[in-house]
Amino acid sequence: MKPSDSWKFEIGKKNLKWGKGYAWNPVNFLDRAKDPNDPEQSIEGNIMATLDYIRSFDGPLKTLSFTPVLFPVYDHMNDDFGENNRLNVGGKVYLLLYDTDLDLIYVADGSRTARIGMDFSRNITTSFEIHGELAHIRDDRKQVLDAAGAVHSETRDAVSGLIGVRHLTTFDLTTIFEYYHNGTGFSPDAMENYFGYIERGYELYRTTGNARMLTGAQNLTAGGYGRNNPMEDYLYLRLSQKEPMDILYFTPSLTTMVNLNDRSYSITPELLYTGITNLELRLRFGWIRGGRETEFGEKPNDYRLELRAGYYF
Repeated sequence: MKPSDSWKFEIGKKNLKWGKGYAWNPVNFLDRAKDPNDPEQSIEGNIMATLDYIRSFDGPLKTLSFTPVLFPVYDHMNDDFGENNRLNVGGKVYLLLYDTDLDLIYVADGSRTARIGMDFSRNITTSFEIHGELAHIRDDRKQVLDAAGAVHSETRDAVSGLIGVRHLTTFDLTTIFEYYHNGTGFSPDAMENYFGYIERGYELYRTTGNARMLTGAQNLTAGGYGRNNPMEDYLYLRLSQKEPMDILYFTPSLTTMVNLNDRSYSITPELLYTGITNLELRLRFGWIRGGRETEFGEKPNDYRLELRAGYYF
């Protein structure tokens, strides 16, 4: 419903897409996390109700908008988000101030603990943009495995942040570079304990048939160790060249992600062709490197080749 140019009400399944980062969005508190290995991939929305109020001004403040959100979590409705039987409340204030995009974001206690964040984006020149995000999460809880194989719960406030740049050259080369600090992530020691626990569990199962430790490892994986980029500090670089050598509808790119905590990394070259109406063809090659008990070194593959075809209708 849009009763006027300033007011809009929406209810249904949608993505809020809060945050200015490309690979990560620490302030995107109510959407599903996107895959940093493929940030542009479509993500299933959540059921929610939003109200948008927007107003324009003359002066340094060009635009102001306010977006309150009602986010229900009940059986069969967003029930993978967190604690059930809660009506979560949040909101965002957007400002276009001195030609800088600013967002102030808050989500109250509910299915997850309260969190507050802000982000910004500013064009330094017409082809060079800088962006950032900062999020504070109250009473973040996670299960941590120690060197002896015992699991204990940690509860503490966490701060996550991102800073990045985007640059476009005159010959259509786009560069995206970001640094991400994950305040809810695990330390290198905690990840080494996790990988070592899996190895000991597999050896126990192989020699005795006892799967007790492997079952515990599965629970730890589901509890946070198995999420994308579970550690604390990352770098991301993406280079994308549009239509090189005047080859129409063709875009090659190269993406690199580095885990700064354990020095493991991935390199992914990609070829994209969109010259056929409503059809998108993508060829990707993933190359993963890292030592034992590192994030990328413990992936189940060293290389991966994909061919994707997407048809839109």
